[in-house]
Amino acid sequence: MIDPVAASVTRLEAVRAGIARAAADCGRKAREITLVAVSKTYEAADILPVIGAGQRVFGENRVQEAMQKWPALRAEFPDIGLQLIGPLQSNKALDAVRFFDRIESLDRPKLAAALADAVQKAGRQPGLLVQVNTGSEAQKAGILPQDADAFLAVCRRDFGLQIDGLMCIPPVDQPPSPHFALLAKIATRNGLSTLSMGMSADYAAAIQCGATHVRVGSAIFGTR
Repeated sequence: MIDPVAASVTRLEAVRAGIARAAADCGRKAREITLVAVSKTYEAADILPVIGAGQRVFGENRVQEAMQKWPALRAEFPDIGLQLIGPLQSNKALDAVRFFDRIESLDRPKLAAALADAVQKAGRQPGLLVQVNTGSEAQKAGILPQDADAFLAVCRRDFGLQIDGLMCIPPVDQPPSPHFALLAKIATRNGLSTLSMGMSADYAAAIQCGATHVRVGSAIFGTR
């Protein structure tokens, strides 16, 4: 039987090697890309081996799950960075601002207002990424590409939010690279340097399009 602890560490090393290859292929350095290990639904026992192998940035989908799971781990490993990569309800904005180092799913004016209020109450400013629905999919969250410039302006001007970059999840039935290129184009014209794009199946393509953060779950932790 394969040791699941050893398997996750082996997969982590394979992903790191894949990031290095993808970066080298397009003249970039692997250190320019942050690997976000997507640990949603996994327990601390599953995550500890990956932490032990040196991984320090993790992504979670739900505020409550993260707040239950991570305090003990962070107490032991205070250098861990946590990123909220899933949808955020406005009534959870204050918890998210207090708990996460980065929130990647800012996608509507109501949430921008809630986050601005939460930043004032919490006295801290996590990194904020605007999620762009590059495929204009009705079932998916995110600002439509044609509305992204105006929304970024509203976030900055009306709500005083500091926006670091953009995030996207391309349609599963389309080649991802055009969506990554679109996100990069929107970021460039808005003076944004952070691009969170690319997951287990397509992070190499994302890196070639300029990703600074790739969100990898199953390729590290295995199938859920």
